[in-house]
Amino acid sequence: RVVAGFADQFETPLPPTGLLSRLGMFLNVRARFSESEFYFRRALAIDEESNGQDSPRVAVHLMNLAELLLRTNRLRDAELLMRRALAIEEKSYGAEHPQLATSLNNFAQLLQGTGRTTEAESLMRRALAIDERFFGETHHRVAVRLDNLGGLLIATNRCEEAEPLMERALKILEESYGREHPEVATTLSNMAHLLQVTGRLAEAEPLMRRALSIHEKSYGKDHPKVAIDLNNLGLLLLRNDRLAEAEPLIRRALAIDESIYGRDHPDIAIRLTNLAGVLAFADRTVDAEPLMRRALVILSKFSRRTGREHPQMRAVFSHYLILLKILGKNDDEIEQTLETIEGEGGTG
Repeated sequence: RVVAGFADQFETPLPPTGLLSRLGMFLNVRARFSESEFYFRRALAIDEESNGQDSPRVAVHLMNLAELLLRTNRLRDAELLMRRALAIEEKSYGAEHPQLATSLNNFAQLLQGTGRTTEAESLMRRALAIDERFFGETHHRVAVRLDNLGGLLIATNRCEEAEPLMERALKILEESYGREHPEVATTLSNMAHLLQVTGRLAEAEPLMRRALSIHEKSYGKDHPKVAIDLNNLGLLLLRNDRLAEAEPLIRRALAIDESIYGRDHPDIAIRLTNLAGVLAFADRTVDAEPLMRRALVILSKFSRRTGREHPQMRAVFSHYLILLKILGKNDDEIEQTLETIEGEGGTG
């Protein structure tokens, strides 16, 4: 920001947009989103003016900015930018270029996050096919595509299809980067989730702890990826009835995400729901209720803001109804509570 400001003030040449973009990516990885957004928008504006609205360089900046908007829950804006970037790249490079594969994969993740899994899977498979043809079947880019597709298959209850893809991805990444790389950690975490979903808890825990250790060493203890690992490990411990160990991990994950994303991000709703689950299992339903209530308000706001129901909305709603009944609420009290939540979800 100082460099760009100096250039403005003294009419000196602007720094190369590639440098601005790399600064933005550096800051984005470290969850310094407002600073990252400044550099991404600066690079985009410069290249739009210099190279035109339909330049492939512009498409790169659009996609970088869109990924940041996705991470910070500005989904409509992110989708518009991604669609524009895809159109530019397909026109510039053709339908089989690896740059297009990266953008297809990124857009697929947005679609998955907004519940459009059928569309997302089609794009992920297309991106995978492009990269396999271009780079070969053992390239690290192929591993990332395999891991993302595996995650979608898990989310759509197709774990048998997902497992060989994720095993292949992990093997490629460990051979490409070594055992302590953050990309390896991401796949370890996803593989552990698959093992947990399929009931292999004893196998899942060491993978989760290894992923957590790598991410903490790579990014520090207050990074969003660390929060994901803490949350996942906490849920695993919950399934093993190790509530005293699970609660502080999920509270720490919640604190990290609130400090980074604010209090109304949908990821906060998921952390709140998970923490409420731990408390409910520990017979602390009175403490659990306001957490789950707040989660529902956040997800209601998400639905009003995006025009789409959050993928976890129905599950959270169902769990909240059960919790209210456990607390002894009658039908009229439950209806009144839900009306209040609906009103709160329509504000802000």
